[in-house]
Amino acid sequence: MTRNSRDRDEASERTSSRNLRPLRTLLPYLGRYRGRAFAAVVSLLAAALATLSMPVAIRRMIDIGFSAENAAFINRTFLALFLLAAVLALASAARYYLVTTLGERIVADLRRDVFDHVMRLSPAFFDTAHSGEIMSRLTADATQIKSAVGSSASVALRNVVMCLGGVIMMVSTSPHLSALVLLVIPAIVLPMVAFGRSVRKRSRFAQDTLANASAYAAEAIGGVRTVQAFTYERPTGDRFGGMVEASFQAAREATRSRSMLTAFVIFLVFSSIVAVLWWGAHSVLSGQMSAGTLGQFLLYSVLAASSLGELSQVWGEISQASGASGRIAEILATPPAIQAPSRPAALPSPVAGEIRFDRVSFAYGESGPTLHDISLRIRPGERVALVGPSGAGKSTLFSLLMRFYDPLSGTISLDDVDIRSLDPLALRREMALVPQEPTIFGASARENMRFGRPEAEEADIVAAARAARADEFLAALPQGYDTPLGERGVTLSGGQRQRLAIARAILKDAPVLLLDEATSALDAESEAAVQAALETLMQGRTSLVIAHRLATIKSADRILVMDAGRIVEEGTHAGLVARGGLYARLADLQFQSGEPDRPRLQA
Repeated sequence: MTRNSRDRDEASERTSSRNLRPLRTLLPYLGRYRGRAFAAVVSLLAAALATLSMPVAIRRMIDIGFSAENAAFINRTFLALFLLAAVLALASAARYYLVTTLGERIVADLRRDVFDHVMRLSPAFFDTAHSGEIMSRLTADATQIKSAVGSSASVALRNVVMCLGGVIMMVSTSPHLSALVLLVIPAIVLPMVAFGRSVRKRSRFAQDTLANASAYAAEAIGGVRTVQAFTYERPTGDRFGGMVEASFQAAREATRSRSMLTAFVIFLVFSSIVAVLWWGAHSVLSGQMSAGTLGQFLLYSVLAASSLGELSQVWGEISQASGASGRIAEILATPPAIQAPSRPAALPSPVAGEIRFDRVSFAYGESGPTLHDISLRIRPGERVALVGPSGAGKSTLFSLLMRFYDPLSGTISLDDVDIRSLDPLALRREMALVPQEPTIFGASARENMRFGRPEAEEADIVAAARAARADEFLAALPQGYDTPLGERGVTLSGGQRQRLAIARAILKDAPVLLLDEATSALDAESEAAVQAALETLMQGRTSLVIAHRLATIKSADRILVMDAGRIVEEGTHAGLVARGGLYARLADLQFQSGEPDRPRLQA
């Protein structure tokens, strides 16, 4: 876990450990299904009413039926009990169905909303948040909430109703016996609140440590080839095991608190029942109370006591769900750093593709400036190559242009429209990005290409694949374009992944192309195919290319040489070499160490 996310979690833990306020996150979702929730409450009340009516029938059977030896009355009483049992069964089944499906529905909505919100967050959020930690909140935390909404909350409400109803009936049956029981209730409720705080705190810590373990597991699985190549399986497993053990220890502490609370509550509750039975038995012997009345009182006291006992157990589950709700609420409460203005401007139609940077400076977080006072103009349809050493700020230009971040100062415009005045979605629709390491999803090749244009027709998909020199290998796959490509396109070679990413950009047909040319890891044949596809892609588009190959650099209309966040040189290949500056030195170093038939200028 990163420092920033850890600070957020510690602050949230202090809040959630004191109360159940994080559960308020669920109220808007519950409000969407008021009808189902109301029906569940009605079913719950019907079941509680049927249960609370049974002791009355039993008292009447003992006092009237048994003493008068009235068989007909006993038969009627048993018939009433059967009817009450039927009502209890039907109402309980309805409550279980309604509440369980309500929990499933709410958590499904919650997961969808959290995922949609995460997809709208800017890359700055992911600079400090691990994907595994986010996944833990989407899965483990959401499952705890589902358990609370679909079971624990219903059981808690049922036990509250049963406890209150039992106490009311106890008081109406025998006020002086009720006084003895009521004296014990504060001794039960106060420890429940205290232990609940402990459970919430420990549960929150268990959830955080489990999220750390999930994040580490995701990293290790994603880099399993590197782990195995360096024979690092045992240290990796030991570290993950340590994280899992820490999560287990935290969960065990939470369970220990819940167990102590349960034991304390059960002892107090049933000790009071024993005392009531002793006192009531003497009252029956002295003629102050009938046997049926004592039986009715005992049944109500058992109902109230068992309800309190169950409530003490469910309280721990609800406390855990409160911690989970708090963790999910943190994500939902995180505003996107990049948001659309309330009244976004419109780009001209069609977009020509003129790009301007006017005195733009930028820094990531609290680090030093990454870009210093950058000013440049790229004409519509112009092909511009960015060259420079690693860390010069080339990729940062791409991130700012797509508005993944906003500059600290200066303005960036597309066709003379400040991009901060645009809806980010509208801005990005006019750009196609081909990163150095393209993201290929585990879906089919067709679905991967449609990321560029979801509504694309089959003919357009095939045409884009042909233009990207990808049609031949895609058609040769077992299911053609419908073949699943595996996680991150593992079934494809590096060159094939590049060509598929280029096909995606061709299909999008955006007026502005941002290309991080990735050919350094390809063999000669794959590189030739990728380069041909790139030439097709860049035709007629404003192209900003982080260039590695000499052929790409030479074909550029202009070369911008960057160093330490500044544009230090500008011109053509021949002019920059003749000038003898940074570009010339980079070119000399590259040509002296590179392969003569595949010249590249390392950017």
